[in-house]
Amino acid sequence: MNQSTPETKSPTETSRRDFIKMAWTGLGALVVLEAGGMAVTFLLPRVTAGEFGGIIVAGAVDSFPPNSVTPFTQGRFYLSRLADGGFLALYRKCTHLGCTVPWEQPLNKFLCPCHASAFDAKGDVLNPPAPRALDLFLVTIEDGQVKVDTGTIQRRDKFDPSQVVYP
Repeated sequence: MNQSTPETKSPTETSRRDFIKMAWTGLGALVVLEAGGMAVTFLLPRVTAGEFGGIIVAGAVDSFPPNSVTPFTQGRFYLSRLADGGFLALYRKCTHLGCTVPWEQPLNKFLCPCHASAFDAKGDVLNPPAPRALDLFLVTIEDGQVKVDTGTIQRRDKFDPSQVVYP
């Protein structure tokens, strides 16, 4: 009799079911890796030159006259040049509740629109309820250029002459 016997599978052969299971597992792992990569990219800060969180080149020292306050919208700060020629980079966020504080040139002070706190050109509190002076950013002067590092906010209680940077 000539009966056909089923072929026995060698241990190295993969069944169709095992192949499909491996394919789905591989695709699932690929999806998890891509989603993880996108999540990490989303959560990492994007700091580019000239934007908040990085170093901003404000300009030449001579382009800021004494007793002037210059706003830098991208950097979220004001560059204050004092009467003696020194520089302060003041964070534009009120220390009371975090409102954006505009510089009022005719009054020569910062006025908070939320609760009427007022600050002078050095960032010191003139009118409460703000509990302390405006925070600072680090100012450096290299090759006649004023640079402001907006990556680190320096908290302070009041103005101190040691905070001023001179050319």
